[in-house]
Amino acid sequence: MGLGAAGRGGLSPEEVKPRPGGMKPRSFMGCRIKAFRRRELPVRTERCAMEPPGTAGAPGAAGRPWDEAKAFYDNLTPKKKPKSPKPENAITIAVSSRALFRMEEEQKIYNEQGVEAYVKYQLDHENEPFLPGAAFPFVKALEAVNTQLRELYPDSEELFDIVLMTNNHAQVGVRLINSINHYDLFIERFCMTGGNSPIGYLKAYHTNLYLSSDAEKVSGAIEEGIAAATIFSPSKDLEVSEKQLRVAFDGDAVLFSDESEQIVKAHGLDMFFEHEKAHENSPLAQGPLKGFLEALGKLQKKFYSKGMRMECPIRTYLVTARSAASSGARALKTLRSWGLETDEALFLAGAPKGPLLKKIRPHIFFDDQMFHVEGAKEMGTVAAHVPYGIAQKHKRQLQEKQPQNSK
Repeated sequence: MGLGAAGRGGLSPEEVKPRPGGMKPRSFMGCRIKAFRRRELPVRTERCAMEPPGTAGAPGAAGRPWDEAKAFYDNLTPKKKPKSPKPENAITIAVSSRALFRMEEEQKIYNEQGVEAYVKYQLDHENEPFLPGAAFPFVKALEAVNTQLRELYPDSEELFDIVLMTNNHAQVGVRLINSINHYDLFIERFCMTGGNSPIGYLKAYHTNLYLSSDAEKVSGAIEEGIAAATIFSPSKDLEVSEKQLRVAFDGDAVLFSDESEQIVKAHGLDMFFEHEKAHENSPLAQGPLKGFLEALGKLQKKFYSKGMRMECPIRTYLVTARSAASSGARALKTLRSWGLETDEALFLAGAPKGPLLKKIRPHIFFDDQMFHVEGAKEMGTVAAHVPYGIAQKHKRQLQEKQPQNSK
């Protein structure tokens, strides 16, 4: 027996009956619904261009993990940048534009042709990102620590906050912003002073550390009581960790005051050793970067409280020319009296620091003596000079005598 419309999946004319109350069958756009036949549709076998790998219908989909499909959709969604912390809650690192990026060519134009030619050059090249400078690996390491802190403490604002502090004109800002976005850096706070010194703004930004390639500005910051250092590019590239921030400090005139160095300059090493032994239990006064070590220690403890002491993404080093047996105890007891510590303490007894720093591979090394800075640079370490203490006064006196001796 042949099949009617109903047998083929449609409605027979008899089944289309008037509705209760004498209402007519439903219509669509004035046309009465008619019986229809189910048509066989062609099976679509090709995969949509936006279909993620590993989804149903794709060849080999059954063997692909769901994570692959999730990653596909995650990449389609614009990434939302994290919110900047409030300055009073953050550890603020102010970095000059010439410390963060390499600007030697631009600086040469400024020195030889003046500010107008400099600004024009920057405008003409504003879509060309600057090359990374001496402070770039350090800033990237700070952001890597922030990423882990946000995962562990989503609501906390105890984070590093990087501020670009420069005396550049606002016209140059577009190229700086383009460069920051090019390298996917999270730097939202800018201070562009249009030729004026930015030192007066450091306290307003709650600065914990200021890094610049301009020694004069760094000295001005130190005089204002702000931790600061002149940063230098190494003579050769040395690969550093992308997951762990490593910071190395000299002791005297960096973490500690220059009290002991004054003894050395005035009375020699023998008297220094006697002085340190006699004052072993008397803590040294704080130096210009004690506060920065304290800030690093505060963040370290947040990781320790999560059981991550051995996996902490921050590691600190004391690298000092002191001898361990004759003068090391006072340095360590001073840190203890402050409630601070470094992960490693290295006493070199006057030996060069460069080879040891090459082994540590810190993102930055702070020292008050330029010959230690130069030695670190030669071995590939990013070193920063802290112009503080009796050594700087002695250096200035020598510089003042040189013109007289040359006549």
